[in-house]
Amino acid sequence: MGDGEIDQSKRATLRRFAALGAASSLVSSASAEEGNSDARGALAGYIAATPGAHFSKIRDDLKLGTGETQHHLRELTREGAIERRKDGDYSRYFPAGRFTEFEQVALGYLRRETPRGMLVALLESPDATAAELAARVGVSQPTVSKYAAQLEAAGLLSRTDYTIEEPETVLLLLVRYADSFGENAARLADDAPDLVAYDPDG
Repeated sequence: MGDGEIDQSKRATLRRFAALGAASSLVSSASAEEGNSDARGALAGYIAATPGAHFSKIRDDLKLGTGETQHHLRELTREGAIERRKDGDYSRYFPAGRFTEFEQVALGYLRRETPRGMLVALLESPDATAAELAARVGVSQPTVSKYAAQLEAAGLLSRTDYTIEEPETVLLLLVRYADSFGENAARLADDAPDLVAYDPDG
């Protein structure tokens, strides 16, 4: 792919997400007047469609430079359009005021492949054992145990019986943003009507 094709691809990506940003009302009129509507609007649209994404993924998916991404994220935060949450070594971004603390934490873990696979598997099969989870997700049992401990510490899982805390909230987030989570979430979204009444004690 030549430089011209790369530039065209970048512009198309920015415009697509800028349209989402405008629709989400996350971009202030001041931003547009400053001539930053494409990049800043694209960032706002991307975060609206992919809440909980971390800095590097946002930058790479939108094909922006590090400094440019930092500048516009800082301005969107200053304007009150988005908010930033520290998650270990990551900075994750969310539309401001749209998610509870539990939802933000859940989205952060849903953005990680192995924890997301575990949560999807448990929503589909609430009685799954650690060994069954390992087989479903394609990791070792010690890896399942490691992430189960992290999910428990974050308030998303009880390791006693591998029960998801607020399962309907987690399911709703997976379904609402399925397109940004990959194939297993998309499959779960198709089955969601059968899972809405999920009750681990039932």
